[in-house]
Amino acid sequence: MSARDSVLGKIRASMGSPASNDDRRKTVTDRLQAAPRGIIPGRAQLPEAEQIDLFCTMAEKFGATLARVSGYADVAGEVSGYLRAHNLPAAIRMGADQRLQEAGWETEKNLEVRHGPSDGGDLAGVSHATGGIAETGTVAMMSGQDNPTTINFLPEHHIIVIKAADIRGDMESVWTMVREKQGKGEMPRALNLITGPSRSGDIEQTILLGAHGPRALHVIVVE
Repeated sequence: MSARDSVLGKIRASMGSPASNDDRRKTVTDRLQAAPRGIIPGRAQLPEAEQIDLFCTMAEKFGATLARVSGYADVAGEVSGYLRAHNLPAAIRMGADQRLQEAGWETEKNLEVRHGPSDGGDLAGVSHATGGIAETGTVAMMSGQDNPTTINFLPEHHIIVIKAADIRGDMESVWTMVREKQGKGEMPRALNLITGPSRSGDIEQTILLGAHGPRALHVIVVE
């Protein structure tokens, strides 16, 4: 046995590590599949209805506007109302998300719905969130053709639809949701966590909206 093997053997023995590589691989696999949760703050451990209320409160606190609708059939009307209220053209950009396809667009005859990634020429985009984090009012956005990442950042107005049942109390629970939805080896290339509209402050802390993305964020919660 070399001096290196002797030193490493003593380290493994002091740590109680299994002797074989197979045993060590199993230990790592078990750890990854059942990762321990960190400390979760009390306000994130609320009943489901209170988590949704907290999400709405925090989203508005960080500059988003918010609407709650009873079902997906009401989404198109809410989007059209938002565009009119902000004197925007009756046109939106969205991806291929099936839930958005069933959001009642046919009832809004004057609304132009464009599909696919944004090229930067869209004033308003609509996306569907994977989940929401109640304690911060944050939405989690998985990349992909269903909800192109360009829509998260290029339009000046970003309208995000989220299902109330997908709101969780804490960030850790949203990561668990993403893993369950995608499965091992199928994680998205990017997952953006968005809290309120884009903002930045200079050295004098003068806040500028829209510095790195949309200057307005509107969240539609589908009950």
